[in-house]
Amino acid sequence: MPSGKTSYVCLPCRASYKQPYLSYEPRDGDGRRVCPRCAEPLVHVGSAFAAPPRRDTEAWRVLSVLLHAGVRFHKSCCGGPGYRPRTLREVRERMAYARRSGEPFAKALVRYEVP
Repeated sequence: MPSGKTSYVCLPCRASYKQPYLSYEPRDGDGRRVCPRCAEPLVHVGSAFAAPPRRDTEAWRVLSVLLHAGVRFHKSCCGGPGYRPRTLREVRERMAYARRSGEPFAKALVRYEVP
C-alpha cells in the first residue's frame, strides 16, 4: 500500500511540493526537507493544502502570515482543515480582533466570523 502524501511549501520560491510522509530524501544535514530549487528548508503545511498560483503575491503573503502564526492545513475528522483567511483584509480584521480581545493570533486567524 503506498504511503500518503502531504504538502510542503517553500515561501521564497512560492512553490508547493507533495511528498510522502516517510520520505528520506532530499533533506539537509539537520534532517529537514529542503527545496529542490533554492535549498531552503520546506515548511510542512499539511495534506489538505491547495497552493495559490505563483503569481498571486497577496495569497502568498496571507499564507506566510498563517504559517508564521503556526496555522497548518491538516484534515480534521469531519473533512477539510476548516476556515482559513484568503485576503490580507481578512487577516487584518482577525489580527485586530486578537489584539482587542487578547485571543492568540493563531486562534483568531482561523475564526470563521469576527465578532
